[in-house]
Amino acid sequence: MKKLAIIITHPIQYYAPVFKLLAQKIDIKVFYTWGESSISKHDPGFGKMIKWDIDLLEGYDYQWIKNIATNPGSHHFNGIINPDLITSIKTWQPDTILVYGWAYKSHLSVIRYFKNKIPVLFRGDSTLLNKKPGFKNLIRTIYLKWVYNHIDYALYTGTNNKAYYKKYGLKNSQLIFVPHAVDNDRFSIRYPVESAELRSSLKIEKEAILILFAGKFESVKNVELLLSAFINLNHPNAHLLLVGNGINELTLKTAAAKSNVEAKIHFMDFKNQSFMPVIYQAANLFCLSSRSETWGLSVNEAMACGKAILVSDKTGCAADLVKTNINGCVFTSGSKNDIEEKLNLLVNKGKEGLFQMGETSKQIIKDWNFTVQADNIINYKNGRNK
Repeated sequence: MKKLAIIITHPIQYYAPVFKLLAQKIDIKVFYTWGESSISKHDPGFGKMIKWDIDLLEGYDYQWIKNIATNPGSHHFNGIINPDLITSIKTWQPDTILVYGWAYKSHLSVIRYFKNKIPVLFRGDSTLLNKKPGFKNLIRTIYLKWVYNHIDYALYTGTNNKAYYKKYGLKNSQLIFVPHAVDNDRFSIRYPVESAELRSSLKIEKEAILILFAGKFESVKNVELLLSAFINLNHPNAHLLLVGNGINELTLKTAAAKSNVEAKIHFMDFKNQSFMPVIYQAANLFCLSSRSETWGLSVNEAMACGKAILVSDKTGCAADLVKTNINGCVFTSGSKNDIEEKLNLLVNKGKEGLFQMGETSKQIIKDWNFTVQADNIINYKNGRNK
């Protein structure tokens, strides 16, 4: 590989650092298919305009591709329509192409066009965790096998993603382990003063245990289940912090206000990337209670900050990152009894017990990093299959 063309909808904080690392070793060009307007976009999950406060365009070559979609965006197939994309790629003359996501009109066209012309690498993080039986699933299986028949290699994120690709026809020799990662170095920088000030501003005692959720307040995240479990926990030394915004915000705040532990439930609006390490470090336990989560990169972030983890079994990263009673626990998605049991178990370990789990989290997550991701992309032909 000497010249790699990367096709992706818009700048993403979890991928831009990888592009920068790749650019230090090979010639790359990133083709952003949503268009330049995507640098500051309305996120329907958070219900507001989002513009990241870290530089996502530094250190690599990129091109904004004109998107003529009537309703542009990465939330539907016809949101990415780029008449000039294939011509732009051909003009640059790559010897390999990497496509992030196929469920966009232009991305699928690129995959089909370059099949048998140059190696086509593919990146996605889908899993089988919420696969439903029936006729629709049979049709989907046929269709996905057709889609993946057009790629040469899939860069899988972890155990559940690997099983997904094998289900839809890819062979072991086509599967390259490229771990889902975050900027471990940035999240591991310590902010003791800032995190202590944050706890103090929320009137959370130094010796108290702080449980954290950070993300979108939407149905799929099932934050209501976590809130209910915390209310029933009624622990004299525990607080809950919910950070984010979304469609279920009023429902959550209403339920908190009606509870007998309202003073121990705290809400914060969406916070940008530069402040997130402070929030994670202020907490003792991070929880992701999703009904469905292809991976859950917030778990990587919390682990890089040295936190114990509680996740549902429908969270894609659980199989790889959460070791039961070692750095956290996994509960049965949607089970009120199970989340309450696991939350109680973890909180009763106390701050020191959770700290030790968090130290283990830091050890587990250190090999899930951008350097491994970039190296395994470059060396894909060596079949570095975990």
